[in-house]
Amino acid sequence: MQLQVMNSPFNQEQTELLNRLLPTLTETQSLWLSGYLAAIQSSSLQAAPAVEERPAPAAVRAIPKEVTILFGSQTGNAQNLAKKAGKTLEERGFQVTVSAMSDFKPNNLKKVKNLLIVVSTHGEGDPPDNALTFHEFVHGKRAPKLEDFRYSVLALGDSSYEFFCQTGKDFDKRLEELGGTRITPRVDCDLDFEEPAAEWTEAVLAGLSEGESSSPSPAAASVSASAPAESVYSRSNPFRAEVLENLNLNGRGSNKETRHLEISLEGSGLTYQPGDSLGVYPENDPELVDLLLAEMSWDPEETVRVKEETVTLKEALTAHFEITVLTKPLVEKAAKFSGNEELQQLVSDSNQLKSYMDGRDLIDLVRDFKPWNSSAQEFVSILRKMPARLYSISSSFEANPDEVHLTIGAVRYDAHGRERKGVCSILCAERLQPGDTLPVFIQHNENFKLPENPDTPIIMVGPGTGIAPFRSFMQEREESGADGKSWLFFGDQHFVTDFLYQTEWQKWLKDGVLTKLDVAFSRDGDEKVYVQHRMQENSKELFQWLQEGAAVYICGDEKNMAHDVHNALIDIIEKEGGISRDQASEYLADMQKNKRYQRDVY
Repeated sequence: MQLQVMNSPFNQEQTELLNRLLPTLTETQSLWLSGYLAAIQSSSLQAAPAVEERPAPAAVRAIPKEVTILFGSQTGNAQNLAKKAGKTLEERGFQVTVSAMSDFKPNNLKKVKNLLIVVSTHGEGDPPDNALTFHEFVHGKRAPKLEDFRYSVLALGDSSYEFFCQTGKDFDKRLEELGGTRITPRVDCDLDFEEPAAEWTEAVLAGLSEGESSSPSPAAASVSASAPAESVYSRSNPFRAEVLENLNLNGRGSNKETRHLEISLEGSGLTYQPGDSLGVYPENDPELVDLLLAEMSWDPEETVRVKEETVTLKEALTAHFEITVLTKPLVEKAAKFSGNEELQQLVSDSNQLKSYMDGRDLIDLVRDFKPWNSSAQEFVSILRKMPARLYSISSSFEANPDEVHLTIGAVRYDAHGRERKGVCSILCAERLQPGDTLPVFIQHNENFKLPENPDTPIIMVGPGTGIAPFRSFMQEREESGADGKSWLFFGDQHFVTDFLYQTEWQKWLKDGVLTKLDVAFSRDGDEKVYVQHRMQENSKELFQWLQEGAAVYICGDEKNMAHDVHNALIDIIEKEGGISRDQASEYLADMQKNKRYQRDVY
């Protein structure tokens, strides 16, 4: 039941806060809160004379502060960190509201006194989809002046991109311009974000707790005791999962190689939902590791320290560190070990450095700028931890208990006179056999989920390996018996060799699990035809589905395909809706806000 001003003794602001808080409480938290309020009332009645004679400052300090945590997340990392920070703050006695930026009413910003922002940077310095509206509001003319307002920003990014953590930097700067005061300085996290995120949370706690009682509130013990049991396996403690099957989905003569992996989760306690991703920690190509060892004249059996562990140098370079990508921080640190003047000049010129790093790896760097004056330990200490690769899960847990399926395109290309290979995709294509194991974890993604109502129509756009989550959608709907209509737009190069999971899609179409299927094979005709062209050919019917409340999902290449499909949707809405382009853009933005337009792009 929703509280209202007319049916409760609370004012408008209080009812809004309670209506946001109460539905999020667990049964244990609700019971604790009831007892806590009863105890306060009892204490107040018994001690009324004393309170009148001598107010106790300590009672004021014991009231937990209210903290709002807003996250902007594309793959789920920022969302998970925001929830984790919220839980930590609650355990220390703070009243916390955790929300996606897209679910937060921007006009309520002026009511917030303590704001924490956890946000990733997407693409070329862009905000994630669910941060777009709030980002625009904060940077627009309607943003309020923020007085008596404190904030801090945790920014997630990838230092191999030029606009590293740009969205977090934008928020940090803008909130200061609006009058806010930092609780603690912004922290920029690279792909290995768990430790700096934990340090940021502790710094925020210290900043929020200044002048507060140092003893934990009664809420701390309650929250800890009622925490639900979860799998012990996570990003920081991956599960060694056995590979059950590894198949090439493409036909003979294809220009592509797409691997279908079936992986056992038995004994892990890990579960997932359609739209989630599987994180995989790969190993570097042994040939690449041997080349690097030879270039640096290092002994493969020499031992080095990797955090608290001692391993051989070869093992460290194989399993622990990234050696296939150059980042600006890495090159700048490496320059300290080189006596090469050209490298010193290179790091002093950002444009030249950016041009050099493009398409090159660590072997290029050590070959191009000899001699190197460092020990193996010193050199590996500047390397970035091997990042996990995230792949959209292409199976339903309900349909495949204790299994997870992946659809991975092998990456091979030539650059600067050498063949280059994707670290994880080529591990899967060339070296991974059934019976081998992979370190994996589940990456939950609340920003790419089937509609709660199974009758809601869905439109899926997934060329190439973008087909993966939609296979999981169909398996899930088939298993649950959902009645909602479904429409798939799939594209690739050739019908004969590249129609991924063709027999499954045709069976779902025949059985009625899939309502409509449109395909685009770009190399089969004189003119290249892509998924956005098929969408425009069906513009009238597609718009009708939108008017009926259909949810649209896009998965795949962010740089080209996703932008083309986005523009095609605006074209269709403008044309079939008989409205202006600005109004069509607003229509799509409203769909996104209402979670009827979701993207899993990379």
